[in-house]
Amino acid sequence: MNTIILNSHPIQYLAPLYKYWSENAGNLEVWYCSDESLSSNHDPGFNKKIKWDINLLEGYSYRFFRNYSPIASIHKGFFGLINFGVIKALSKEPKSLIVVHGWGYLTHVLTLFFAWFYGHKVALRGETPNIQEDLKPRFPTLLKHAYLRFLFFFVGTFLYIGKENKKFYIRLGQKQKKFVFAPYCVDNARFQREAGLLLKDEAKTLFGIAPENFTILFCGKYIYKKRPLDLLKAFKLANIANATLVMVGEGELRLEMEAYIRANHLQEQVILTGFINQSDLYKYYRAADVFVMCSGLGETWGLSVNEAMNFGLPLIISDITGCSSDLVKSNGYVYPCGDVSKLASLILRIANNNIEKNTKMSKESLKIIKNYSFEVVVANNKTMTSQC
Repeated sequence: MNTIILNSHPIQYLAPLYKYWSENAGNLEVWYCSDESLSSNHDPGFNKKIKWDINLLEGYSYRFFRNYSPIASIHKGFFGLINFGVIKALSKEPKSLIVVHGWGYLTHVLTLFFAWFYGHKVALRGETPNIQEDLKPRFPTLLKHAYLRFLFFFVGTFLYIGKENKKFYIRLGQKQKKFVFAPYCVDNARFQREAGLLLKDEAKTLFGIAPENFTILFCGKYIYKKRPLDLLKAFKLANIANATLVMVGEGELRLEMEAYIRANHLQEQVILTGFINQSDLYKYYRAADVFVMCSGLGETWGLSVNEAMNFGLPLIISDITGCSSDLVKSNGYVYPCGDVSKLASLILRIANNNIEKNTKMSKESLKIIKNYSFEVVVANNKTMTSQC
């Protein structure tokens, strides 16, 4: 049975997965509702025009469908994608596994219904972590849950990305027999290969960091969801001698972050990099001694945690981050989101660890990330389609 995946647009994390899938299973076609990510476009999160420097269409079969929306854009909400051509395409396809990524656009809903209507096997891959649902406004959340319970009637298989995502589906009445593990993952092979291109001291030197400096890494947009100011405040509070904080990213909070850095005289210790494209990311991971994600509500997973683990980095992750219950074990620490004092104390703890302790944490990160890989996604898909 062939697999067809519906995505809103080409995504830098997923394109390498689809290439690997095609090379190792060969039964895949990806349907796209928009091509916005293929050219230089304004990204609201980064607050600037960006264009990814990796090929997002290489190595797999794909189709683009015309978007009939009067407000056509992946950034315009539910009615930003209206691709009626998907309905006709589903009617002509032989019986296939149709995987829909999310339910955030009208096209997603149309695809779920008509894939079911035409007799295809329907699978849904969403992101929502259960841990965040009770933090949202109660009445809108109840309405959303009622809507999703209806929508889930058309879904035969739920491809859960991690523990919290599975709990969310259970919360909405889904049964164990409908679940297949399809972990959120990055190109582990690529990042581990890049990890071998530089020694840590060499990477630090690239950015003017003394080799002996304890280096903390943040990698994400400078937006409220990512809570970058929490990390700046924790870094100030920790007050570690010979330490550097590198914040890879860009976004609307940059001016506020710069003001905090100036007010607290941290200009010599904090590096705000601006947007860094895919081909240069490895240099920053390689320079780091610990990776911090301090995100709050809306961080449904946190794929930069996966990236950091491929470099063997110890982790400090907020408890609201979707991946925290999956990826953080003896390789790091989870702390209450927004608790700057606790975050500072954990940074200090890792900074004061002996070499043996941090080496054990590094090995544990590399061990855990093996289960969040392209190999696992494709193997579980093969098992699922063979049973259809």
